[in-house]
Amino acid sequence: MERIKLLFVEDDTSFAFIVKGSLELTGIYRVQTAFNGKEGLDAYYSFNPDVIVADIEMPVLDGMEMVSQIRKADEVIPILFATGHTNAQYVLAGYKLNVDNFIKKPFLPEELNAHIQAVLKRSRILLNTDNADIYLGNYVFNREKQYLQYNDTKYKLTARETDILYNLYENKGNVVKRNELLKKLWGLSDFFTSRCLDVYINSLRKYLSLDPKVNIETIRGKGLVLNIT
Repeated sequence: MERIKLLFVEDDTSFAFIVKGSLELTGIYRVQTAFNGKEGLDAYYSFNPDVIVADIEMPVLDGMEMVSQIRKADEVIPILFATGHTNAQYVLAGYKLNVDNFIKKPFLPEELNAHIQAVLKRSRILLNTDNADIYLGNYVFNREKQYLQYNDTKYKLTARETDILYNLYENKGNVVKRNELLKKLWGLSDFFTSRCLDVYINSLRKYLSLDPKVNIETIRGKGLVLNIT
């Protein structure tokens, strides 16, 4: 079996080598390490990875700027941010760069592996979906191409926004429990992933605000409902 090529960008060299060694022992990964954003950017072009995991706060070039430059060349490669921050500032900035997931530091290599596998599984599902449009009221939602369109207004969705909206669509009119949605898309339900979900839901609500017949409702203590009247 061909190994998954993982680029791990982390300025803590000891931690980077622990993660590299642990993941390579699984027999699943071939790991290339880089210790700042500039090295990470160079490694992206030379190593041609299948997936990237990057710290945010790094010397020379930080993770945000590194990913911004990578996304100019590649809108598809799965990227995860590893961070110790839980505030919305980082989540908002990351999702604007079309980052696929966040993982909270500190983490175990086994936890990182679970996050990577979930992201790769989702990306493969998206690549295998058909090109059919889904109609949400007066909106057109295309899961494969990751956009939401209302007349001439078109919103490019992130992979995470696409996943959330599709899961709500599959259960439209019914409550989707927050914990179940978090575990399905993030692999776990905790404070950090819950805040991430709130950020994405707020963005989707803004996109859907042009049609009053479509809305995402929060049912306190239960979950979320996509209503289409």
